[in-house]
Amino acid sequence: MSCPICGEETARSYRPFCSRRCADLDLAKWLNGAYAVPSRDPEDIEKALEETERSRSYGEKPSQFRH
Repeated sequence: MSCPICGEETARSYRPFCSRRCADLDLAKWLNGAYAVPSRDPEDIEKALEETERSRSYGEKPSQFRH
């Protein structure tokens, strides 16, 4: 089995990754939303647009984790 991040052989203690570094890189992708699946639900789209507009008016960056 190879590491999904770099392709090296996996290490038993970090499986399915080869090292702590690759495991941390994968975690960072999850936390940053890189693995998110976009929604096609009209309510979600409307909420995202409202949040973006609100954030711009306050000079903030939009957050995908706000509810």
